[in-house]
Amino acid sequence: MTVVLDSWAVLQWLEGLEPAASRVDTVLQERPVMSWVNLGEVFYIVTRSEGEDQARTVLSHLRSLVSADHATPDRILAAARIKAHYPMALADAFAVAAALEHDAAILTGDPEIISAGGNWSVEDLR
Repeated sequence: MTVVLDSWAVLQWLEGLEPAASRVDTVLQERPVMSWVNLGEVFYIVTRSEGEDQARTVLSHLRSLVSADHATPDRILAAARIKAHYPMALADAFAVAAALEHDAAILTGDPEIISAGGNWSVEDLR
């Protein structure tokens, strides 16, 4: 089964925080999908905490491990529709849109995605 990683899952993995880190590590062996918007979110968070050089290193490594889902016009509108109907951050809506497009489960611990009650599959990593 295809899975989608959101930025929450990847940030937990980068920090080695369990139980998410082990699950993400396992899933990375299968080249999961990750939205470019969520990759950008990881990039800016790592830049803030560790500097842009480290963020570039992290992004390069992630790009070798995931299948990056592009923010095409269709994907942007799908994420906008999700955001319009569910109270979540726009980046979270991109993760959901990618999961729906790929018929995949979202691996996350983000309460906005988990508790939204949408028609997507979620694996709670908390």
